[in-house]
Formats: sequence, C-alpha cells, structure tokens
Amino acid sequence: MKTLSQLEPQPLFNYFEAICQVPRPSKKEEKIRQFLLDFASKNGLESKTDTIGNVLILKPATPGREKTPTVILQTHMDMVCEKNSDKVFDFDNDAIEPMVVDGWVKANGTTLGADCGIGIAAQLAVLTSTDIQHGPIECLITVDEETGLSGAFALQPGFLSGDILLNLDSEDEGELFIGCAGGVDTLAVFSYQPEKVPTGSVALKISVSGLLGGHSGDDIHKNRGNANKILNRFLWKFSNAFNARLSDFNGGNLRNAIAREAFGIVTIPAGQQKDVLAAFENLSSAIKNEFEFAESKLQIKCEDVSIPESVIDSQTQSNLLNAIYACPHGVLEMSSRMDGMVETSTNLASVKFQENHQIVVTTSQRSELESRKYYAAETIEAVFKLAGATVSHSDGYPGWAPNPNSEVLKITVDSYKKLFGTDPIVRSIHAGLECGLFLEKYPHLDMVSFGPTIRGAHSPDERLDIETTGKFWKHLVDVLGNIQ
Repeated sequence: MKTLSQLEPQPLFNYFEAICQVPRPSKKEEKIRQFLLDFASKNGLESKTDTIGNVLILKPATPGREKTPTVILQTHMDMVCEKNSDKVFDFDNDAIEPMVVDGWVKANGTTLGADCGIGIAAQLAVLTSTDIQHGPIECLITVDEETGLSGAFALQPGFLSGDILLNLDSEDEGELFIGCAGGVDTLAVFSYQPEKVPTGSVALKISVSGLLGGHSGDDIHKNRGNANKILNRFLWKFSNAFNARLSDFNGGNLRNAIAREAFGIVTIPAGQQKDVLAAFENLSSAIKNEFEFAESKLQIKCEDVSIPESVIDSQTQSNLLNAIYACPHGVLEMSSRMDGMVETSTNLASVKFQENHQIVVTTSQRSELESRKYYAAETIEAVFKLAGATVSHSDGYPGWAPNPNSEVLKITVDSYKKLFGTDPIVRSIHAGLECGLFLEKYPHLDMVSFGPTIRGAHSPDERLDIETTGKFWKHLVDVLGNIQ
C-alpha cells in the first residue's frame, strides 16, 4: 500500500507520491519531464515542450465554459536536493521516501520536494478531473527554478496563450501573494598557494551541524544560525590566537538555502592543543547560548584527525577568514511599503575548496527594490574585493511588483472568504517567484500565487501540512469555477 493513499484529498496525494518516485534535481529534469509527457499522452491531453525543456499540458474547457478566459496553472519541476550528512541517498536515481508524521508529510532524511511537487500534483489532479468546472487550462511546468530560474528566463512569447496565471509555488496557506523579491548571486573566488604543514603540528576538525537551515527568502528573518558564519568564528579565533593553519573549509551547498552544516580542518602547534581545546569549549558554549531558543539542536564538535597533505598560504587564509567574518548575512532592511516584510537580505550560502587551488564563496541577495538588490550585491562585492578575491555576479532576476487592483486577486480573495469564513492575508513574499520573469514576456498577465503550508523548505526538515493541503485544493477548485 502506498504511504499517502489514505490521505485526503485524493487523487492529489497519490499524484504527489508518484512524483516523489521520480528523480528531479535542478538541471537534471529529464526523468520528470518524461513522466509529465507520458502522463499527458496517457490521458489524451495535448502537450508540448520548448527548447529549454519547459512542459505545457493543455486541457479544453468543460462544456459551456469554452468562452471563459484561459487560465495558466504554473509550477516548476525541479526540487532542492538536500540530505542529512548521515543519510545515504542518490538524488539522481533514488526515490524520495515520504512518510506521515503528526499531521505532516515529510521525507526520510532528505528534502521532500513538496516545493513544488504538491503544485505539480494539483495540476495533474485538475487535468484528470471530471467534476471540476473550468475554462481552458494550460499547465506550465518550468525547469531549473531552484538554481537559476532558467526555464522562466528562456520562456518565449507565444508559448502560452492565457491571460490569467495561478502560481502554485507558495508555502503559507491562507496567504495570497501578489509580489515577490528579485535576486542576484555574488561569487567570490580566492586563489591560494598550498604549503607544507608546519612541523610539530596536530590537526583538528571543527564541525557545525544540527541547524535548521531553510529557505534563504522565506526563513532569512527567523534568526537561524548559518553554519558558515559559526564555523568561521572558530577558525578566525584559532588563526589569530594560536597560529592555526587552514587546510579545508566546506560549508553549505545551495545558493538559496541557509547553510545547515560546515566543517573546517586546521593544524596547530602540538604544544597549544590544550589551550585551543579550552578556547573551543568557551566559544562553543557561548554560541550555543546565543542560539538557545532558535537552534536547540545545534552541535559543534572538535576532534583529532590525520595531518592533511597541505595548508593554504597565510595571506589567503587571513583574507578569507576576515572576509567571511565581515560578510553580512541575514536581513539588511525591512520594508517601508509593507509591514512585517523583509525588503533586502543576503545569504552566505556556501564556502567550498576546489581542486584547482581556489576557494569559492557563494552568496545570494534579494530585495523588493531593484536598486537595493544591487546595492546589497555591491556591498558584498566590496567586502571580498578588499580581501583580494575576484568577484562576479549572476544575471539576477526581477521582482514582481504588486497589483492590488488585480481581478484574479479579487476572485481569489472572495473565494477564500466564502469557503473558510475569514479573510486571507494579501502580501508580497521575500522569496523569488518566476512571476516577475513571466511579466517580461507576457506583460498582460494577471497573476496571484497561493499554496498549502510547507515548513523547512530546502532542508531535510521540509514538511507538508496535510490539513492545509485540503484547503488549498478546495480553494484552487473554487477559484477555477469562479473565473468567468
């Protein structure tokens, strides 16, 4: 028996479980794309793909609704691939293992992929429904939303014909989103010279784990720990106080996820080991106290390891550790336009040693204002340039400016009030959605975004609330029925 077969609403959860069986890492969407095209063929639905691999599946209107405006239901087919360090899992080949825990669906040691798998499942359920009233439907499923918005960037005029777009990629039931932040990535690259380990040294590995992590847009204001920043405090202190030499720094993974785990390897003079361990205990205790309520599962370890083959040169070490210490992370500005919303933020996403004697530091900036987005990126650029790094920026993506007079917003709000007897919250989201890029190609689109409650997105703690999934489905069906 399937794990989710007893959950309501069906067939929504059955489709979601089927999607969980199909590997779909960003930029490796071949299997999920074929799954979607096979689904369309099996159900006698017209489908097409574009040059980058976006999929569009079309369903005619129900009888009597042929003249209703065409509605685009939009999701993305890729998922963030994160796992706990002790979990053996191959995202290119293995199926996600969903399980039901206390009213939530989550995965066994990995990200669940409810972002945006539950949205895809809703599309499939609409496409195969026989009892939902709706006009013509176009289901757009884009590629590579999570790592580059490549599908949205490459979408061409003429691929879609609808005037209304319902984005199903939101994560807070009861909230309707009519705007989002734009974003840009900033990469800093340090080149170093490997040197011999000083004689008479011992090696230590400092590890940071157990952090919540999360989405660098949705969760950036929650004061969660960043493993890179925490680890760097130890490395910086040991470097300055005990002449520690750095051999490795490996922290974080994805540009749009708050770093949950990081480790570093240093060598120290053998005679200073006792003092270093005492300093480690003092700083570890202080940091755990700082995160006592926000990060109750934080673990910081220091252990002996074998002497590494080399360490990096002293000047690059100093430049790197000082730059990471000075690099901002978190909320930079709160919005003056919408109460309680983050305006501008930056995420110190990852620090990686490369085989070519380079160290790559990846950061990501977001803002509802284009000028502030680039100001934040240039701030990060200045920090790393002062440290001698080579800095580059991605092309970035635009925000989605709110339209409070949207017709589809009015329909969506009225539907929610009728169904659930309460007003939904209407706001912008600090996370990036593809809607801003769609508007560049289709400026006439009237758009709103909504979805069920998802928590811990982009981390192995990702979980989908079962009750709100039912509300999301009822709301979607009702909105489709009320678009005239």
